[in-house]
Amino acid sequence: MSEQSVKHEFRGESLDSVLVGTGGASRATVICFPTVMGVTDLELGFARELAARGFQVLVADLFGRRFTLGVDREEAFAAMGRLRGDRAALRDRLLSVLEVARKQGAEHIAAIGYCFGGQCALDLARSGADIAGVASLHGLFDPPGLEPQPIKAKVVAFHGWDDPMVPPEAVVALAKELTDGGSDWQIHAYGNTGHGFTNPNASAIGIAGVDYNRTAAERSWTALNNFLDELFAA
Repeated sequence: MSEQSVKHEFRGESLDSVLVGTGGASRATVICFPTVMGVTDLELGFARELAARGFQVLVADLFGRRFTLGVDREEAFAAMGRLRGDRAALRDRLLSVLEVARKQGAEHIAAIGYCFGGQCALDLARSGADIAGVASLHGLFDPPGLEPQPIKAKVVAFHGWDDPMVPPEAVVALAKELTDGGSDWQIHAYGNTGHGFTNPNASAIGIAGVDYNRTAAERSWTALNNFLDELFAA
């Protein structure tokens, strides 16, 4: 296994993503979009587990800096708010990350994302990008308000039913949006589960309804690996 910094730019902003490799040939490349806290040990840990299964993983830096959970909350949310405030520019940012992945030799590509990163994964699919699939884990579902494009990627969303940021009507709306876009889609909803359920330290952010759920984390991880196996059959 290998890890290296991948420096790139978007409209004058310096970004520093991390490429986690298998140490040899890879089955495919997975782009991992992080939570509001940016690239952390959480995403790097998931990336290492995927690399052990034969996937090269690009953990994408979207903010140009790292944040510390429980310390940099205001700065992190301000950075996320800036990107979410212009969804057209965010789409361009995500497409630029896709090009960075392709420059690393990626031919077969999927994207996953956590929380805000889950929305990013969905937005990449919404762009019509020609990739195999995307997975959103406790992601935000609100649409970008841009001209709809045919959704080529297979889509799976792993959702905590009690997520205070994504009410049931938003889940139904996403299903309709994906259907209208022609996507092959799935939504897995976990009962008695809130936002951030894959992160053992989720509650440190100090928001009600944001907490780790071990059962949902394990179920979604198993389902994610099954999804990747479907996309990239050996």
